[in-house]
Amino acid sequence: MQSTATTAAHPTEHDQHDGHAHVMPLPFLFATFGALVFLTIITVTASKLSLGAAEIWVAMGIATAKAGLVALYFMHLRYDKPFNSFLFLFSLVFAAIFIGLALVDSTAYQPEVEMYDRQNVQPATPAELAPPAVPATASPAA
Repeated sequence: MQSTATTAAHPTEHDQHDGHAHVMPLPFLFATFGALVFLTIITVTASKLSLGAAEIWVAMGIATAKAGLVALYFMHLRYDKPFNSFLFLFSLVFAAIFIGLALVDSTAYQPEVEMYDRQNVQPATPAELAPPAVPATASPAA
């Protein structure tokens, strides 16, 4: 066992992190949880609405806000250096914009893809849908 003088003179890695716990009061955690539930309800409600081209942006915005809440409060990023929080939130926003633009691009040419499919794919006839006939084999002579 080390004496307290030795421990104080040579702090271990564990000693350097003592006192840095970020215990949050339960009402604050429940409020954050409530905000996440509220945003989930908004997500479900927005999915039932016809918002046109704004659908993807609304969904990505809500998802980014929820990810930010989880990272800032449940993962205690709020209590880290402010630059780390800024960097994390910036990366979430960038990812949301990147995915949103990719999805908007794919929906822009979707009508052309559907028209191509309708022109080049003929509906199957009942004869084509029937299973192939099994050829009759000759039975051996008895």
